[in-house]
Amino acid sequence: MERAGPAGPARSLAKEMVGSEGTTTMVARGRLTDLAYQHVRERIVRGELPIGTPLGEAELAEAVGSSRTPVRQALGRLLQEGLVELGARRQVVVRGFTLEHRAEILKLREALEGVAVQRACEVIEVAEIDQLRLLLIRQRRAARDGAHDVFLDLDEEFHLKIAEGARLPILHGFLGQLRGFVRVARLGSERPPSVLAKVVAEHERIVDAIERREPAAALEALTAHLYKSDYAIAPHRTKVAR
Repeated sequence: MERAGPAGPARSLAKEMVGSEGTTTMVARGRLTDLAYQHVRERIVRGELPIGTPLGEAELAEAVGSSRTPVRQALGRLLQEGLVELGARRQVVVRGFTLEHRAEILKLREALEGVAVQRACEVIEVAEIDQLRLLLIRQRRAARDGAHDVFLDLDEEFHLKIAEGARLPILHGFLGQLRGFVRVARLGSERPPSVLAKVVAEHERIVDAIERREPAAALEALTAHLYKSDYAIAPHRTKVAR
């Protein structure tokens, strides 16, 4: 599944900035920062920038098609989120994850998503449950085709859609940030179609409980799902992901 890189839109925005000033310049620069952020984050979570990779501003600016300032600001955001860290000589590098980090991710997901599924049982609308069902259909197709990256995108969309339906925008933002950690922690653990099909079945049990408006059952289904996650049961393979 090919994705259009942000270089084209970024270059167009850069042209818009020429000769502009005041608010227009600030808005355009902010959009360039967002594009740079999405570009680098996407490459990190897809493993295109492996753990430990130095992130040079000049090279990234050239790839994005902007000046170094938006890239510097984007790296600052990623540093705050924890997807990158300062390495030797204070150079920004893609962060690795220890067993302790993986355990923390699991506990945070259990706490935050537990709140989301229980709240969703109370307030989610029928049309949003239908959207979750459609995501399950797309997940089954991706699982059958062995489209791992597509499946991961749909998996992320599924969990965030529940938080959206729960009407918890702050929690939704936290989960969006946490999903980056989930994706990086999963790198190198590609799952066969049979395992992906089991994940879809686990998702379906969560949706079934939400549709029945049963918070306890939804929480139980979510917890069982999380503790079967590949990054939750497979980190014994390596002390630190590097």
